Amino acid sequence: MRVNPIFVPFAFACCVLCGTPAWADSVALPQIDPAQPSANAVRDVKNAQRDDASLKQWLNNNGFVHQVSTRASDLVVNALSFLGVQYRYGGDSARSGFDCSGFVRYVYQETLGTVLPHNAAQQAREGEKISENQLKPGDLVFFNTLRRAFSHVGIYIGNGQFIHSPRPGQTIRIEDLDAPYWAKRFDGARRILTGNHTEVAQDDPRSSVDSSNGQ
Repeated sequence: MRVNPIFVPFAFACCVLCGTPAWADSVALPQIDPAQPSANAVRDVKNAQRDDASLKQWLNNNGFVHQVSTRASDLVVNALSFLGVQYRYGGDSARSGFDCSGFVRYVYQETLGTVLPHNAAQQAREGEKISENQLKPGDLVFFNTLRRAFSHVGIYIGNGQFIHSPRPGQTIRIEDLDAPYWAKRFDGARRILTGNHTEVAQDDPRSSVDSSNGQ
């Protein structure tokens, strides 16, 4: 069973808006403290041609429950704030556009100060390998979209969904892992570790309730 999505207050979101590699051993990556969006990230969100309505709709559809992890909430909300930004091959900013790994790298670096490679296959070597049924918001999900392993990456946001920058001519959007295209190409997932091997991803407190109800 997958966990429910992270729920964050809309007011908090508004503040944010103002070759085939083998899985490697777990690696702790550097972190900047405090873990808050940088001024650069906030500026880029404001300047980007994004789809604010999609962010508001996502938050409305998923309710306004208290956040369960500052870091995971910051990460997911920052990622959602770039909905509608155009794909650009090699892109690494909202103003110019993002490719898939550039988007993941930017969100992690500007939200948490965690520096990931600008390459999906190399990102697949970072952190800790996890199974699909262990996914939590903030984890990275990988796909084989170019007939090679780990050629595409996105950020899991909960409820069986992930956010990513798909391909030229499209914009950052939310997808379902269970959609036939993505389910067929799913390559695995990683949980990124920050300072002192602290996990970014966090449980949704409602997940234990759902489990007890057999949902």
